[in-house]
Amino acid sequence: MAEDVQKHSVHTLVFRSLKRTHDMFVSDHAKSVAQDEESHKLKMSVKMTADYNAVLHMPVLKEGKDRMALPGSMLGHQSYTQPGDDPDYLITGTHAYPSGPGVALTADTTMHRNPSEGGIHSMALALPPSQARLDVSRTAASVGDIHRHAGGAERSHPPSTAVSLLEGGGTRNSTLARKAPTMPKPQWHPPWKLFRVISGHLGWVRSIAVEPGNQWFVTGSADRTIKIWDLASGKLKLSLTGHISTVRGVAVSNRSPYLFSCGEDKQVKCWDLEYNKVIRHYHGHLSAVYDIDLHPTIDVLVTCSRDATARVWDIRTKANVHTLTGHTNTVATVRCQAAEPQVITGSHDSTIRLWDLIAGKTRATLTNHKKSVRTLALHPRQYTFASGSADNIKQWMFPDGNFIQNLSGHNAIINTLAVNSDGVLVSGADNGTIHLWDWRTGYNFQRIHAAVQPGSLDSESGIFACMFDNSESRLITAEADKTIKVYKEDDTATEETHPVNWKPEILKRKRF
Repeated sequence: MAEDVQKHSVHTLVFRSLKRTHDMFVSDHAKSVAQDEESHKLKMSVKMTADYNAVLHMPVLKEGKDRMALPGSMLGHQSYTQPGDDPDYLITGTHAYPSGPGVALTADTTMHRNPSEGGIHSMALALPPSQARLDVSRTAASVGDIHRHAGGAERSHPPSTAVSLLEGGGTRNSTLARKAPTMPKPQWHPPWKLFRVISGHLGWVRSIAVEPGNQWFVTGSADRTIKIWDLASGKLKLSLTGHISTVRGVAVSNRSPYLFSCGEDKQVKCWDLEYNKVIRHYHGHLSAVYDIDLHPTIDVLVTCSRDATARVWDIRTKANVHTLTGHTNTVATVRCQAAEPQVITGSHDSTIRLWDLIAGKTRATLTNHKKSVRTLALHPRQYTFASGSADNIKQWMFPDGNFIQNLSGHNAIINTLAVNSDGVLVSGADNGTIHLWDWRTGYNFQRIHAAVQPGSLDSESGIFACMFDNSESRLITAEADKTIKVYKEDDTATEETHPVNWKPEILKRKRF
């Protein structure tokens, strides 16, 4: 009997201990739940303030004294009265919330009481973040980014306007139609007209160079001669012989009394103009040398060749400083500048390469052209350049070669480009046509097709080279009819007599 009493006592103690533990657990759990609820409410309050404050507290648009219309709402066309006028205002036309599956609207369900403020907040929390809501919080800086344009090509990109309203559990996204960008009005340039035709070569004239003093210019021809002409009168001053094949490139130094030439005989020559004879040869190219250029500030010479390389030469020592390799076909054109990148090449492999002259390595490769790149032109004032190919003319921005715009319409193989400080870009093609463009907008303001000179075939009408003189008042072209033509601006032309035949055309999508 005593044992039973003792067991009962033990069980009672254990039960009381377990009950006490259970009560403590229930109490702690209730406190924890209460804390979680408070935390959840606080989080929801913060979320409402942070994410939806700009939308929930936007001013209400009024169309009448006590009504507001929200066309294009997610919930159809509805009519709302102002809450301040009537606390029990109604929604007519459909359900306040979208109806569930299989629930059809009837005559009895055409009028419903507006949801409470708690319902509005519940729906707001359920809505995913919309682009319209992000647009509302856009800053002026981000809008400025939209207007930003590349290079000198000015485009107009009107930003889209989006307004988001959240009233009575509905949203409204109103997007204004985007206006198509249009080309800005180009700068007016006077037309160019033929001023003089110079004859004397017995073969195609392939290259031109003007001396720094602007007194004379040099041409190289397929008749294997180099001729020096007086710029003012067009009279022949001197003929230089020494190449045994077509002279493809000539350049006059502005740092020394030297003339440089290259040709299809693989030769690169340095001529002393005081003695009119060759004083240096630069040996190394394995095939025809197509173009030549001098660095403006360093005594180096850069040539490019059909052997798919460009070579950098020390003018004084004749040393081959660098062999620029990377192109996979003929390198047709090369240009030098003082700023980085200092060397630019165009090739028949359809690419343009920007080179680091110090390292002798490619800095960037531009692959936008689809056909051979035969010519390059560097803008004399802007940090930009243009490239010419059979597909079109493209403008680029240094130092990384960012694409600016296409100049389309010269539907021929572009052999040569030249640009002056006034923003006139000239392109010469295989079919004998010359197009003049406004550099900033890419507007083609003049087209010239000079008659072939007597004694030449009609097919011999190609433009192989063109260049502005140092005053930029004369344009010199080297042509396949064995002549050199000089063009001048028409001094009598005005904007009234020769208006810009331009209309604000809709721009096509950029094609790379």
